[in-house]
Formats: sequence, C-alpha cells, structure tokens
Amino acid sequence: MMFFTRIPCPKWVDHSAYYLEKSAKYFSLVGIIVGTIGALIFYSTSLFLPVETALLLSVISTIYTTGAFHEDGFADVCDGFGGGWTKEKILLIMKDSRLGTYGVTGLILILAVKFAALNALPTHIIPLTIISGHSVSRFIATTLIYTHAYVRDTNDSKAKPAAKSITVNMVITSGIFGILPLFLFGTPFIFLTLIPCYLAKMYLGGKFKKWIGGQTGDCAGAVQQLTEVMFYISVIVLWKYI
Repeated sequence: MMFFTRIPCPKWVDHSAYYLEKSAKYFSLVGIIVGTIGALIFYSTSLFLPVETALLLSVISTIYTTGAFHEDGFADVCDGFGGGWTKEKILLIMKDSRLGTYGVTGLILILAVKFAALNALPTHIIPLTIISGHSVSRFIATTLIYTHAYVRDTNDSKAKPAAKSITVNMVITSGIFGILPLFLFGTPFIFLTLIPCYLAKMYLGGKFKKWIGGQTGDCAGAVQQLTEVMFYISVIVLWKYI
C-alpha cells in the first residue's frame, strides 16, 4: 500500500528497502484494492448519474488512489522510446520529470481507450471488470519484473530493490491474487483474456529488451497500463462472441 498507492499507512511502518523487496508479491492484491475503489465509485455514482460520468469518476478515483503511479510510467515510456534512439538517451528521457509530446499523446489515447472499452460493456459487469483489470494487469507487470533484467544502475532508483529480489514464489503469489477476481465471472472463458494480456507484455518486453536491454519501473508501469486496457478489450470480445 505504501509503495503503490496514496492510501495512508501506520506511522510506525518504515519506508525501507526490505519492505520494498517483499512488496512485489502483493502487487496484484493492491490492484484488487485499487480496482474495488474504482468499482465502488462507479456503482454508487451510476445510481444517480449517467454511466459515462460514473466511468470518468471511477477512472479519476483509481488515478488519485495510486497518484498516477502507473500512468506516469506509461507516459515516460512513450517519451523515452518515442524520442530516444540509444539506450542512454531513452533512459535519460524516461528519468526526466517533464512530460513531452509522446507522453501526453500516449496518456490521452490510453485513457480514452480505457473509457471507451468500459463504456462498451454491459453496465452490470463493469464493476467486476474494473477490479479484474487492475489485478490482472498488475500480475502481468510482475512477470515483466521477473523475466526482464533491471537496467538502471543508480542506487537512488525506487524500483531497484523489488526488481533485484523478485522470486518465482513471489510471482506465483501475485498470480493467485491477480486471477482471483476472474472466478467471480462464473465462466471459464474469462481466463482466455490472459492470453492477449500476456502477448501484449511479450511485445513490450521484446521492445524493452531490444532498445535498453531489460526493464525499469517505468516499463512495468507501461505494461500495467497496456494490459489493463487489453483486458477490457478482451472482455468485450468474449461478451459479444462467446
């Protein structure tokens, strides 16, 4: 909760590297919590507001809860890989706190697709889809951290401890939390959504490997955002054709 959201933690909890090392396995559980907040905001506001407005408020609530943590990573990746042509340049651009044209464009488009995809679903399954999208996408992002080497060498990197110490057992734990909400859909076909989500991760992972030799925290954020949207699109396809 401390590292991936803005939800207050007890004052006695220290921001130590040890806690960060152990945090990756709970990434998907945090996704369930964040998704549940978004689902509750959508459900409660949809009772007296149009669905479109409720969806916007839901998206805003999840962004506020995480402090735009993953959206920032996605935007940095858009800027870095859009404007950099060497490993050094890409990493330098991604570390820059300023947002460029590629990042702004990418954020607008991915948020627009996220809204449009959720809006295309039947209203009664939107809350569960939001929760599942957040949990599944964070599980997929965890697999990127496991399969791709961390490439930044700076000691002040916030994601370095978690990236360096992740184990297969931690990935399995994240996977359990990640797919847990899918069982609530009541159909085994819902698990087919994991295929396009992982394929999207493989595509981005290949790009990261080619250009910078691995991944950074921003790369994991980009995978989370893309696979969340991919999950929503996959649910649309399943709902219409299966």
